[in-house]
Amino acid sequence: MLQTIKENLTFIFVTLAVFAGLVLLAMLAEKTLIREKRKLEPARYVAYMAMFTALAGVLMLIEIPLVFVAPDFYELDLSEIPVLICTFSMGPTAGVVCEFLKVVLKLLLKGTSTAFVGDFANFVVGCSFVLPASVIYNTRRTFKRAVISLVAGGLTMTVFGSLFNAVYLIPAFAKLYGAPIDAILGMAQKVNPHVNSVYGMAALCVAPFNLIKAVVVSAVTLPLYKRVKKLIKMDQ
Repeated sequence: MLQTIKENLTFIFVTLAVFAGLVLLAMLAEKTLIREKRKLEPARYVAYMAMFTALAGVLMLIEIPLVFVAPDFYELDLSEIPVLICTFSMGPTAGVVCEFLKVVLKLLLKGTSTAFVGDFANFVVGCSFVLPASVIYNTRRTFKRAVISLVAGGLTMTVFGSLFNAVYLIPAFAKLYGAPIDAILGMAQKVNPHVNSVYGMAALCVAPFNLIKAVVVSAVTLPLYKRVKKLIKMDQ
């Protein structure tokens, strides 16, 4: 029991440390790379953050397996859409905070079925999309730059998410469920018979999954943000 408590506390500490590191990185990017700062009154900042977090948390509950690309435990959710709109409107730091809070909200509403491993992965991989996209867009806020930022963020998430799965997530799930790696690879081979290793699974299953998610999220975010941007400008 003491060992379990120790492992849980270590995991919580690591999660908070990663969150703090990403917030500091976002704040540094805002300070050094973004000349035109977004300024909102504290009350409005909190209100917008609560709105975007609530939308993202609810969307995170709706998961769609893409069984033609990856095993069914990889499920597509569209929670990055409100987070991207939030970070485009309010800056990189707001995006990282919103990404973290949406996971917390999802845990409060639904709990976890992966001993927080999947939730931690959702946060980290989500930030690999949101943070670079936000920094690129906020350096020059044009439609063309928005497209470039979403492409760059999507590619970053695809590469980082695949490596993160190979190095951490797949082994962590194998340990969590007491299943040999071969069993997980067997599930991936049913989708793509060319999978023969953890890195092969990441390249042939996880990468296409992340790429599809990036395309879908980006395609929805662009028209929605254009409308939300006008509303926020009117409010300011």
